[in-house]
Formats: sequence, structure tokens, C-alpha cells
Amino acid sequence: MYSILLKTRLKPGSREAFLSAMRTNAAASVRDEPGCLCFDVLLDRSDADLVWLYEVYVDEAALDAHMQTAHFLASRPLVEPLIVEQEVIEADVALLNPAR
Repeated sequence: MYSILLKTRLKPGSREAFLSAMRTNAAASVRDEPGCLCFDVLLDRSDADLVWLYEVYVDEAALDAHMQTAHFLASRPLVEPLIVEQEVIEADVALLNPAR
């Protein structure tokens, strides 16, 4: 399995608009994409303008497919103006919570 962790720095005061767009994208990802096993949106406790996205896919091809979906493409014009910067960490998943 393949995962990405995105550290997302938002423009001040834009967290709710970002979350609104991400709710739709995250829900559609796990509901409609067989290759997307997990799509979590995490709020940093010490910084209101920092959001973390944790996504798990069966493989890198599934992430590539995710980035071609209608829900992903629809989210881009909504979230891109809100993002100051993003850092991506790529990882192989060793263990995934079986209760998911």
C-alpha cells in the first residue's frame, strides 16, 4: 500500500472554506474509488492555518487515478487559492488499522 501525508499551510482565515471543499473530495474518494482506502483530514492543534491530509491507496496508480476523478478536479479551483504551500511525504504502509 502507498500513502501520502500532505502538510498544507492555508491562508489565514480560510480553514472553513478549505474544509468545505475537502469534505466533498474526501467522502467521494473513499466512497467511489476502490483504490482509495483512507482519506483523513487532520487539523493541527497548535496552528489554525495548518491542515494535514492523510491518504492511503492500494498503490501509486490508484493515487494517479484519484487525481483524474471529477471530484478531485472539481476541488482544485476551490482549494488552490486557499493554499499558501504544501509539502508531501510519501510512504509505504506497513500496517493499516484492520477496523477501518
